[in-house]
Amino acid sequence: MKSRKFKACILASTLLTGAGATGAFAQDQVDQGTQAATTGSAADDVVVVTGSRIRQANLVSTSPVTQVDSEELDLRGTVRVEDMLNTLPQAFAAQGSAVSNGATGTATVNLRGLGSVRTLVLVNGRRLPFGSPLPAGQAADLNQIPSALVERVEVLTGGASAIYGSDAVSGVVNFIMMDDFEGIRLDAQYSFYQHKNENSVQGLINEFNAINPDQFKLPDDHVIDGETVELTGIMGVNSPDGQGNVTAYVGYRNVDDIRQAERDFSACAFGTRNNGEEFTCNGSGTNAVANFLNVNPALSQGWFRVDPSNGTFIPRDFTTDTFNFNPFNFFQRPDESYKLGAYAHYRVNDHIEPYAELTFNMNETAADIAPSGVFGGGVAGQSGGINCDNPFLSDQQVDFLCTSNGLSGSDIAQGVLIFRRNVEGGARSNTLRHTTFRSVLGVRGNLNEAFDYDVYASYANVNLSQAYKNEVSVTRSSRALNAVRDGSGNIVCSVNADSDPANNDPACVPYDIFSGNGPSQAAINYIGAELLAQGNTVQQVVSGSISGDLGVYDVRMPWAENGVGIAFGGEYRRDYLELNPDAAFQQPPSSDGFGQGSQTLPVEGSTDVYELFGEIQVPIIENRPGFETLAFEAAYRYSDYSSGFKTDTYKLAGDWAPVEDFRLRASFQRAVRAPNVVELFTSQTLGLFDMTAGANGNFDPCSGDFDPNTANPEPTRSFEECARTGVTADQYGAIADNPAGQFNTLQGGALDLEPEEADTWSVGLVATPSFLPGLTLTVDYFDITIEKLIGTLAQQTVLENCLDTGDPTFCALVNRGNGGTLWANPTGFIIALNQNTGSLETRGVDVVAGYSVDLGDLGADGMGSLEFNLVGTWLESLVFNNLGEAAKDCAGTYGGGCSSILQTPNPEWRHSFRTTWNTPWQDVSLSGSWRYFSSVDLFGGGAAINQTLDEQHYFDLAGVWQVRENARFNLGVNNIFDNDPPLSSVVGSGAGNGNTFPQVYDTLGRYVFAGATVDF
Repeated sequence: MKSRKFKACILASTLLTGAGATGAFAQDQVDQGTQAATTGSAADDVVVVTGSRIRQANLVSTSPVTQVDSEELDLRGTVRVEDMLNTLPQAFAAQGSAVSNGATGTATVNLRGLGSVRTLVLVNGRRLPFGSPLPAGQAADLNQIPSALVERVEVLTGGASAIYGSDAVSGVVNFIMMDDFEGIRLDAQYSFYQHKNENSVQGLINEFNAINPDQFKLPDDHVIDGETVELTGIMGVNSPDGQGNVTAYVGYRNVDDIRQAERDFSACAFGTRNNGEEFTCNGSGTNAVANFLNVNPALSQGWFRVDPSNGTFIPRDFTTDTFNFNPFNFFQRPDESYKLGAYAHYRVNDHIEPYAELTFNMNETAADIAPSGVFGGGVAGQSGGINCDNPFLSDQQVDFLCTSNGLSGSDIAQGVLIFRRNVEGGARSNTLRHTTFRSVLGVRGNLNEAFDYDVYASYANVNLSQAYKNEVSVTRSSRALNAVRDGSGNIVCSVNADSDPANNDPACVPYDIFSGNGPSQAAINYIGAELLAQGNTVQQVVSGSISGDLGVYDVRMPWAENGVGIAFGGEYRRDYLELNPDAAFQQPPSSDGFGQGSQTLPVEGSTDVYELFGEIQVPIIENRPGFETLAFEAAYRYSDYSSGFKTDTYKLAGDWAPVEDFRLRASFQRAVRAPNVVELFTSQTLGLFDMTAGANGNFDPCSGDFDPNTANPEPTRSFEECARTGVTADQYGAIADNPAGQFNTLQGGALDLEPEEADTWSVGLVATPSFLPGLTLTVDYFDITIEKLIGTLAQQTVLENCLDTGDPTFCALVNRGNGGTLWANPTGFIIALNQNTGSLETRGVDVVAGYSVDLGDLGADGMGSLEFNLVGTWLESLVFNNLGEAAKDCAGTYGGGCSSILQTPNPEWRHSFRTTWNTPWQDVSLSGSWRYFSSVDLFGGGAAINQTLDEQHYFDLAGVWQVRENARFNLGVNNIFDNDPPLSSVVGSGAGNGNTFPQVYDTLGRYVFAGATVDF
């Protein structure tokens, strides 16, 4: 039996850490109270570790592995698997339901904070495809996973490229699915959020409500929202001879949206006041009342706006003339998903077992943000300009803009940029539909008594349909703004006023933003735009492996009882991506949608790789004094990429158990991540980046105050320094700053990228002390260093290095546009194309502990048992080292000052602790958990009120009732005390949203859930 179990260990070691020999995951169903750490091809080969709800394959693996089983999903009320993964301290913020601005419509996992593209996601040991052809979608989409079929999840942190190939840099997440079910199961889950709006910022909102009641409104005191329903049907049939099974499922999920308007702490976008001691409401400079900025030094005006009460131009008030964009954004995106699929296998004999996986998923969501508008436009598009003979201009406005500057008639006041929010058009809504089909066909079995084989081919296709609605067309708005009178005295678009019908646009309707009347509905309809895109990703894999126990041939070390285990094989993998945006998305220089920030150009490309891999496990000493076990493992993979490079990855590991109760383990792994098709082939386009304000409040250090009516400060850099960035003497001191801190950047792919390389060290202790039955403990130190990091130079770093040194490496990347601007028109930008930029390092300690005790052993007979489980991580360091920057340790910090990829909170200590009472009453179990995040400080300092996000404690309660053998109910509340999240005015966008970080902290209040599972 020892030999058979050891053979199973070899097979599972190959699979838990990877090699593609996936037969070990086609296992007999395991009771919920246990978990299979390693498995073989027959039931008596299964090595079972009795554990708790957070499982520990950990106990037999040389690499740290944390497991979560299906019961933990019940206790958390999980309908989105990413929500469950985010409770693990190894996981950091990524794409998810709370991302609105910048959403891809996918859900991803980010281990160790090193980025989702560096985390490999598997189902039953096989890769999931890229989640989306969108530029930010190059990671597996967890929306593909049917939560009701998840048997357990194995999370291996640290490099595993020697086993799995590219992308397994920060770790591997492997979903083990139920594939051996018999009968019919109906599973229903329902949940909602309940929140009491009683945050102290209510007074702040009321203060601004008095100034502008339409912009600043408080939500109801008590809200119940965000309802979610998930229904899953499962049917399984065994073959008459008991050698095969088909498990099929169909599922539906519907999630209601929650907007930031529904929470008091997000009812307005925060800024700071009173020397940074308190929050204030902030917003965008593009309001429903038109604001204007002159960037032409030949004209005398700076910022000004329309007074809608009398149709005149007046100086802009930077306090009241802002737009509150927060209420439109989603805190939880609406979502509708359909899933169906089947898993099948049939054991013809010991040598042949065909198997198949067929899955389909359709997921549709919408990412709403504030209404679009004319963002720096005019009669000349994004170069601005207002025609002096515009009939909507009052006499005062004509004199203010034109006559006083020597212009008249059909002259155009060039360089005057219009900023007018199209609130009548409604929120911008990015509707994203992903349709995924994935198939796996394979065969496995025994070659002989020593060797098993597994050969499979997989194909996956992800299709994207994107509709970006309620945009404002750059082209049509420029036509509509250029209003004139025709020969009959009617107000028409200038394009229709000449005698050349070939240039006409019969649909054009003049757009009135100058008088107090506002634009007509016809004009609003005309300038509106919908941008469309289609795309898909394709992944093809052909893999074969052989694994075996050479002990059958008596190949063993002299002091070992078990033989040497080996695994070897080869793999071919091809990834293809295509994205086809419509003409509006592609229109230069920054698409035909004012709110896009950049063009979206077509992308098409593919990469493929041929690989050979091998692994060996050698028991050196067994069952000797001081050496219960001493074993060594090694793995190697050779990869040849079509991109023109070859890589070698490897693993060295060992473990030593001096006695049965304690085991020491250590490993070193070299991992790689090859550049993906987006990083290689994406076209170069203009986008936006956020600049951090200086001490005196300006963002561009060369901007200045040339208009006494504005509040812009003087430049903080000398003319000599600013001249290095392209500022002329006439421009110095007269460059308008962007009050939102957003500037243009040229971004895109590069074909000369090299693979990232990562070294992972881990050293750990596994303890199962016999003197304390029921206790398991693992403590593992990890150290991951990634070199040749694929990314971009930080734009602000580029600007500051050029200002400081004049180094042409950086100054060549700064392109001052018309008027010296870096934002107000597309001629100004900072170049930030993909390159191998620097390094990323993280170190820390993982602690996983479990303890179970029968209360009868404590003198409480008939009171059931208790289980205690802890998963915690201490983050020693998280260091980002980019070209042109000093190394920055982001551990215990948040904010973009550290790094754009590490701006979400990185707490030094984070844990999840669960206590479960298995009561003696009709199979009822009650469970409580405590989730903890230590405090984080704003990197580099800042306003006092933003300096620290306090530590967070969340307490959850849940219960599971096994009513009958075939019926189970679960009920619970997460965040039972309805804690508000920590707030800040510098959260950025993406995972930062609504003055906090909803992908990190519990943001929406109490999460109440109930579910039922019934078998027939």
